[in-house]
Amino acid sequence: MHAEPVVQAPIPALDVEPGRSLETAVFAGGCYWGVEGVFSHVKGVRLAVAGFAGGPRGRKVDYETVSGGDTGFAESVRVTYDPRVVSYGTLLRIFFSVIADPTTLNYQRPDSGTQYRSALFPLDAEQNKVARAYLAQLDKARLWRDPVVTRVEPFTGFQDAAADHQDFMARYPYHPYIQRWDMPKLKAFRAMYPTLYRAGPSA
Repeated sequence: MHAEPVVQAPIPALDVEPGRSLETAVFAGGCYWGVEGVFSHVKGVRLAVAGFAGGPRGRKVDYETVSGGDTGFAESVRVTYDPRVVSYGTLLRIFFSVIADPTTLNYQRPDSGTQYRSALFPLDAEQNKVARAYLAQLDKARLWRDPVVTRVEPFTGFQDAAADHQDFMARYPYHPYIQRWDMPKLKAFRAMYPTLYRAGPSA
């Protein structure tokens, strides 16, 4: 068994108009170590934070409670980025090219459960429109054998994971899980999008 299959996702037909200030996007695509690890190497990304999204508004959770699979929360990553350098649509393209398999709803290798689901959490109407349009574009492109099942879910807030889960790939590059499941994603990103790759991770 290997990490998610790598594909060359298409350039988004619709994208968010770039503003002058930093923007935020939230993604869920399996274990947040790899999602955070790849996004932290994208040019224009100022900060990538591992945490939890998708559950009831106001409920406080941590890794242990979310791991039970019955909280409604998913391991997620909050990405703060400069839209003048990298767009929301480009982040979606990277996400579906090398990070997450959009055809497996509650499973991202090797982890299963609703807490590892594939989901997008738009923070405004424009992100919502672009996210839905891109999922439709991916489904029409038929890059995978199975249909696209990634969901666009309401954003009910984001909670940071504990400090020992932050920057995990950067701090423990030789951890067995990172080596088997996440480092291949980072290498694929560097090979597929060399002009978007940054050697040093974001702060």
